[in-house]
Amino acid sequence: MRRTVRLSLGLALTLGCVLPAAAAAAQTAPYDERRGVFTFAAGLERSLPAVVQVTTLGQSEGPSSGVREPAPIATGSGVIIDASQGIVVTNQHVVENGSKFTVDLLDGRLLDATLIGADKATDIAVLRIEAPGLMQVEIVDSDTLRTGDVAFAVGYPLGLDQTVTMGVISGLNRSGLGDAVEDYIQTDAAVNSGNSGGPLLDSRGRLIGINTSILSGGGGGNDGIAFAVPTRIMMYVVGQLREFGEVKRGEIGAVLGSLTADRARELGLGIVRGAVVLDVAPGSPAEIAGLRAGDVVTRIQSRPVANAGSVLATVGVAAPDSRLTLVWLRDGEEMAGQVEVRMAAPQTMVLGADRLVTGGATLAPASGEVPGLRVESVESGSAAAQAGLRAGDVVTAVDGAPVTDLSAAPLFDVGGARALTVRRGAEDLQITM
Repeated sequence: MRRTVRLSLGLALTLGCVLPAAAAAAQTAPYDERRGVFTFAAGLERSLPAVVQVTTLGQSEGPSSGVREPAPIATGSGVIIDASQGIVVTNQHVVENGSKFTVDLLDGRLLDATLIGADKATDIAVLRIEAPGLMQVEIVDSDTLRTGDVAFAVGYPLGLDQTVTMGVISGLNRSGLGDAVEDYIQTDAAVNSGNSGGPLLDSRGRLIGINTSILSGGGGGNDGIAFAVPTRIMMYVVGQLREFGEVKRGEIGAVLGSLTADRARELGLGIVRGAVVLDVAPGSPAEIAGLRAGDVVTRIQSRPVANAGSVLATVGVAAPDSRLTLVWLRDGEEMAGQVEVRMAAPQTMVLGADRLVTGGATLAPASGEVPGLRVESVESGSAAAQAGLRAGDVVTAVDGAPVTDLSAAPLFDVGGARALTVRRGAEDLQITM
């Protein structure tokens, strides 16, 4: 029998807890009366069969024959969210460069999987398997989470069989890890190599996020800081991948940059968290909402904005024609308004008043000795990032034509690959994008 009991002060002391009587009386925990232990097993056991191991195979040379054959190149975890359709969610970096995929179930079955789609910006991928008797996890809205909630990470770390680790939600709306879309759940539940793509569950065994990365002080091991993509973002991305095979994101027509300490000093601000509006496209929803270059967005939909990724995360998963509430600072004065979200147009280049956005890179006229367009930022997962373009680079030519200022923008607005001549430090590089 499993029932919920209230911890008295005496029981709390028996367990080695030092709690005031009033606080102890207010605590509840799941209790297995037959065994006389506190446990979360009943909730978790319903979800564990939905947690799988994912193996990615790629091409490698055979040892003697030279025949190219698939071989394991990565392993990770995943979770079944739709048993009837065999839909498995994992990380994009787990399936990257794979030509074949297999899924190991908790009951020992090994299944081939088909890749439905993957999104590098959120590190989410969707696989499909076919088998009878699949189990799926229950999903809960991650916006209901609170710091301090109990959390469990489940997966197949370090070559072990299915493993459950416990911790708490250490923080919400985390960003700054370098991805284009950032709004992570932070937890101290142990997450190690092999946990990638596995579920983060609440105390009732319900899915709240997909484990995706850790911060490590050295050696790559767990130091109690792990991050998960919240279900709010995951469900949108999965829906897009299932329907279109790719993610179609919203936009508001503003070029955003993260508020750094240097930018904060330039703007005379006493804060270092927010998204700076670098440019606003004429006639865009951002301009209509009243945003101007130099504004600093501090909140969106009542959530604090840590950097540009926080805004991209919310805008990117908003339904077309929906309206988002923004709060921003202008000359020290707080302002608020609503901005309409539109679907991002399939275009290669956007030209603003003093900046150019192309392939996920934001460029502005260089102010140094080298004439050209300086790369101010590069979105993770974008064409520019994949080509190797970096913030600080100066583009001096496109397909051999010199670039000196924004008048060269039409050079970027062409189909197909473009050969960029880039000055990086004292070296000239050739980058195809």
